[in-house]
Amino acid sequence: MRAKFPVTVHLFFFRENQILLSRRFNTGYRDGEYSVPAGHLDGDETVRAAAAREAEEEIGVRIEAGHIRFSSVMHRIEDDERVDFFVHIQKWEGEPFNAELDKCDDLRWVDIGELPDNTIPYVRRAIANHLNGITFEEFGW
Repeated sequence: MRAKFPVTVHLFFFRENQILLSRRFNTGYRDGEYSVPAGHLDGDETVRAAAAREAEEEIGVRIEAGHIRFSSVMHRIEDDERVDFFVHIQKWEGEPFNAELDKCDDLRWVDIGELPDNTIPYVRRAIANHLNGITFEEFGW
């Protein structure tokens, strides 16, 4: 049997010593917890294309493929099996704002060393991996 599971791209936006976090709301998955802007890949879509699309849809900024750098991949299991790509957005056009009020109830810059206690655990780990140069993780197994 071949694996079939969702693939998600997560976007790391850094500003000085801060990272952009969004609090999930009304999604049915970890509502009330902080993540980073993210979304599933659509069919026939590259990771970079998905990152650019999600950035515009969720936080209203435009990014070019050349400003998207690979951070890490995480193969994880929670309720189901997933693969997550984490990318570092090095440059963007516009000021991030909450463009999905029906799915996010807080968008904020947070000091990288003071992540909220209610940050999703695998996202917290991926941020630490980025800071420590770790490019692959198996989480939750």
